[in-house]
Amino acid sequence: MKSFLYLAPLILVFAVVGVSAYVRLAPTDPARWHVDPADPALSSGRGGVLVRPGGDLESPVFAEAPAALLARFAEIADATPRTRVLAGSVAEGRITFVTRSLLWGFPDYTTVEAVPEGDGARLVIYARLRFGDSDRGVNRARVEGWLAALSG
Repeated sequence: MKSFLYLAPLILVFAVVGVSAYVRLAPTDPARWHVDPADPALSSGRGGVLVRPGGDLESPVFAEAPAALLARFAEIADATPRTRVLAGSVAEGRITFVTRSLLWGFPDYTTVEAVPEGDGARLVIYARLRFGDSDRGVNRARVEGWLAALSG
């Protein structure tokens, strides 16, 4: 019994390190995450947010061409700490970003496209988490912040 009491903290430390390593090092298949954010089969579900007509949020219409809007969005997202491009580009017309949480490195994926709307363009965005059942509103807050930065 005494030996278990000595080993229990060590087992707990190894478990925490193992989970942390898996979260940070698990391979990411861009084909799974770089999806069409306008796909009607998508739902925001657990820890996600959809920005599109009829979604969780609606993007305002910006008075610029879709490529210019997507390029501005990409600059804002690239400036966000722990955020990098997973797949796509402005030239492709779709970009998927991965943003990792500070402490554990949990990945959140955000796919964005700019679509023509009248004389301008609007964004279609699909942000979601990879692990867990809730992100406590982090994806929604990040997307709202990015949209505010575009508008401001």
